[in-house]
Amino acid sequence: MKRSDFTFWHPFRIRYSEIDGQMVVFNAHYLTFFDTAITEYFRELDHDITGEARETGIDFHTVKSLVEYKAPVVFDQEIDVAVRTGRIGRSSLSFDLAIFGKGTDDLYTTGEIVWVYTDQRTHKTVPVGEALRQVLIEREPHLSEALAGA
Repeated sequence: MKRSDFTFWHPFRIRYSEIDGQMVVFNAHYLTFFDTAITEYFRELDHDITGEARETGIDFHTVKSLVEYKAPVVFDQEIDVAVRTGRIGRSSLSFDLAIFGKGTDDLYTTGEIVWVYTDQRTHKTVPVGEALRQVLIEREPHLSEALAGA
């Protein structure tokens, strides 16, 4: 993954509470970085998935989390967490994530998060709504290219 693969980044500065005894970011914090960046990604899209879930009773469940560590991230380091929607399925969204040094192409971590859209009453999957699908396709040029080739 390259920085140029993304159009959204969320900045962080590593706090002392996020490092471990080896003085690098403790592995579980990477998922927190990813989750926070995805939330900010949706905030920038101006799509209120939390409000939509309250209204409809339909929400996303995380079904897959993948983190690949390329290089250590250390205390007080500034990073950019990049997010893009990698794929839209019938009832799922897949997010591609990467952690770069602030403003650089230095790649520290890659990841993938997969959400499945689920009716909270029945716990059955439901299709991703057309409005959300369109917002994501408009944001991510590679999605429309993939659909055109399908």
